[in-house]
Amino acid sequence: MPGQKLRFGAFIAPFHPTDENPTLAIERDLELVQWLDTLGYEEAWIGEHHSAGFEIIASPEVFIAAAAERTRHIRLGTGVSSLPYHHPFMLADRINQLDHMTRGRVMFGAGPGALSSDAFAMGIPVARQRDRMDEALGVIIRLLRGETVSHESDWFTLRDARLQMTPFSRPSVEIAVASQISPTGARAAGRHGLGLLSLGATSEGGFNALASNWAIAEDLARDNGQAMERSAWRLVGPMHIAPTKDQAVAEVRFGLEKWLWYFREVANLPIVPDAGDRDPVEAFLETGIAVVGTPDEAAAKIQALIDQSGGFGCFLCMAHNWAPFEATRRSYELFARYVAPRFQGLNVNRDASMDWVRANKDDFTAQARAAVGARIVQHAQEKGVENIQPEIAAMIGLSAAKPEAVE
Repeated sequence: MPGQKLRFGAFIAPFHPTDENPTLAIERDLELVQWLDTLGYEEAWIGEHHSAGFEIIASPEVFIAAAAERTRHIRLGTGVSSLPYHHPFMLADRINQLDHMTRGRVMFGAGPGALSSDAFAMGIPVARQRDRMDEALGVIIRLLRGETVSHESDWFTLRDARLQMTPFSRPSVEIAVASQISPTGARAAGRHGLGLLSLGATSEGGFNALASNWAIAEDLARDNGQAMERSAWRLVGPMHIAPTKDQAVAEVRFGLEKWLWYFREVANLPIVPDAGDRDPVEAFLETGIAVVGTPDEAAAKIQALIDQSGGFGCFLCMAHNWAPFEATRRSYELFARYVAPRFQGLNVNRDASMDWVRANKDDFTAQARAAVGARIVQHAQEKGVENIQPEIAAMIGLSAAKPEAVE
């Protein structure tokens, strides 16, 4: 029987250069989610950012509401909601409403906020972001489970607060915490027994931290009477695939250099190594952070992630807009057709059936010929052999002068 079915999806920040129409860019993000739903991807996570001009979705909840109306099956998550930016009661109420509107297809991803410029614009001390995330998360979990909560903080207050509607999903929507190299997300996930979103899983630091962060989460879970489920662990990494590696590399030159420039010159996230005087695209591809190549290379990277982590539940392709949109659509289709089935057991029974028929081909062929021959003999006995093709008669040993039954 097939083993565990690995899930696949996309993590949509999104990334859009400032030389294009932002309205059309967001529309294209919605079209991408529709395409993922058509192809059978299980999840899409939508980011929240408020500055720097490149990651332009400010409200993942608004985007999810629109995407839910255009899709049928795919689950939609906030990837992630920056908890220090919101009053916990208001954020929990919006997520709870989406839980009802999507009939349980919404997921809640939580994090401290990735861009320091966002926190600065709201007067939030960057050094306090992770503490505030931890504090808000504990409150939001209880609210989403339908509890009444009172809580006094230096940045929010709750007095007998309870969401008006009980959750559609029971005990609540699925919750996951973002994690990169630091143990902050892993500790929060373990403390509450939540899912883990490992961003940057294919970078050197993120890849090396996979096993240790999971161990941290499990240790905290045991200390707090919780349990971690590997099926609720998502790993994120960038990929673009094409029929050949040369084609894939040529396609990503459309937008990869702009993405590299954003992370090198604007964003406060140390993702992109300095290329020096080298071609920045070639230098980046040599790092191995991204898979830009064939379906076989994509499958090899996912297997490496499985081996390094010890097993996880879902791989999310980072949506990056490195290639023209039609090439991007084709990349996701190639992945769904030729990569995902290898990790979902979709063709195990087909392969077994093919091998069985092949091994018994001679016997099945002989039986088929005998069955056809018997009907031809029956016809010849009733009507003669005049209208039977000579080559068919010869094949079953039937003589025009002797229409007796054959053995």
